[in-house]
Amino acid sequence: MLRRFTLFSLLAVVLAVSPAPADEATTATVAHLKLSGSLDETPVAVDPILGVAGENFKSKLDRLRKAQHDKSISAIYLHLDGLQIGWGKLDELTRAIAAVRQSGKKVFAYLEAGETKDYLVALSCDEICLPDAGWLMLVGMRVEVSFYKDLLDKLGVKADFLQMGDFKSAAEPFTRNSLSPENRKQLESVLDDHFDHDLVARLIAGRKNKKWTPEQVKKLIDQGPFTAKAALEKGLIDRIAYPDGLNGIFKASLRVDQVKVVKDYGKAKSEELDFSNPFALLKMLAPPKPTSSRKPKIAVIYAVGAINTGKGGRSLMGGESVGSTTMVEAIRQAEEDKTVKAIVLRVDSPGGSALASDLIWNELRRCKKPVIASMGDVAASGGYYISMAANKIYADPGTLTGSIGVIGGKMALAGLYEKVGIKTETITRGANVGLLSVDTGFSKSERIAMTALMRDVYDQFLDKALLGRKKAGQKMTREQLVKLAGGRIWTGRQAKQNGLIDELGTLSDAIADAKKRAQMAPESEPELLILPKPRSALESLLELADADVRLAARLQGVPVLAEMQQHLRGAASLLQLRGERVWLVAPYGISVR
Repeated sequence: MLRRFTLFSLLAVVLAVSPAPADEATTATVAHLKLSGSLDETPVAVDPILGVAGENFKSKLDRLRKAQHDKSISAIYLHLDGLQIGWGKLDELTRAIAAVRQSGKKVFAYLEAGETKDYLVALSCDEICLPDAGWLMLVGMRVEVSFYKDLLDKLGVKADFLQMGDFKSAAEPFTRNSLSPENRKQLESVLDDHFDHDLVARLIAGRKNKKWTPEQVKKLIDQGPFTAKAALEKGLIDRIAYPDGLNGIFKASLRVDQVKVVKDYGKAKSEELDFSNPFALLKMLAPPKPTSSRKPKIAVIYAVGAINTGKGGRSLMGGESVGSTTMVEAIRQAEEDKTVKAIVLRVDSPGGSALASDLIWNELRRCKKPVIASMGDVAASGGYYISMAANKIYADPGTLTGSIGVIGGKMALAGLYEKVGIKTETITRGANVGLLSVDTGFSKSERIAMTALMRDVYDQFLDKALLGRKKAGQKMTREQLVKLAGGRIWTGRQAKQNGLIDELGTLSDAIADAKKRAQMAPESEPELLILPKPRSALESLLELADADVRLAARLQGVPVLAEMQQHLRGAASLLQLRGERVWLVAPYGISVR
């Protein structure tokens, strides 16, 4: 009996150490995702040509989460190629990558140009690869503020603006040719916060094995940019590799014999349209079919772009605008839909019209359902104003928010008219009838009246902000709020410390909070109702008929004008507000790079 047991034991050992048959080679599946460009937040409709929905920022995050929970996926391969995102989106991306890694799956990053935002996202991954001829543009940060006063002077245009709050600097690019001391102070504060937390701290956390101190990282940054070889020597990246060599890296790291890479993992497949069919065109132009069910839902309402009265849509230079009419309709739809149990307001806006902001705020305030605000890259001035109606405000650490202040004014064109030979005569009745005339600046009487109007709007802003903070459970006095206001901008981290927001978190966190307040089952995955509804193909085509959109399309096609377009986009948003008396808008033309 003992001998038989020994023989069986010996046989088991032999089988255990014998190599697996050749046809049982281990294979791992790697999900490939490419991240590039601005990753816009705007809800997207089905593409009329490809037959699939376009992608926005949430779509990319959803694909990452899908790979995280897909049991057939062993790792993720991120191709980072020229991300042009703000610090809020950067926070949300890195949170999503961290969740993938916490689930036990590896994430590999491949960069080519090695821009700063690409690298900061890559720091959240397990390994960073750069091709031999690649660069790592790790050179620090700077704030750029463009000024147009000298140009306006040459044209004979005078920007006549008033402001409530020493830090309310949105009009400075048009009224000054350099930073005011107050604006410089707030920008230095924001830049220091981004530099310390979003660059230095990320480098330390992402390269834990180096055990760098903040001082060492700052010295390292001062030596940039780096070639791929230098970046490897400094420990900033893990490998020098080309795309065709990545499979070998995946196999070695995952310890498998074969690797299957699923290109564009999770991306919806296109549906070919048969244009020989006369109904194909009708199908292309038809509005998206509603997919709503009777299941309990969370409505996610997007406020992306400059805020103005009327309908939202494409702005002059190709961006989006938040129309008060469009937003009010979306809020009412969510409020009246019995299947919607709570609302999440997703804000990525520098503000705009004071009137439009107030109309949106009032509609949100009237909601009997829970409202949770989620701030993206920017939720300042009017963007903060509409968030004040929420039961709770979430922001990313790098979100730009605050800017509680008011500006108002106009561009006086009399000098320009004179240069081009236009003369205007006026006959008036009333001391302040020329308040919004584009011919001249404010008279003494008009300036007094305009200041009184703006003071009243600023007081309303403060009162409603204080009301919103108390509604969210924050203990704040008016005196405390006034010190945080005055048009001053804050990062999400600073806003949390000062009590202007309630929690640091992502859109997913806000949705989870809304689900809890709606008393949905914790394990359930809520259905989302995305509002405002994406425009149909026909509506998009009609938009393209507008002269301003055609101009934007032409500018986008000329590489030399790409940088100019960025400068003009802020000015275009201000032009949209030319009919508004008072503005709640954050400083335009600011780019933290």
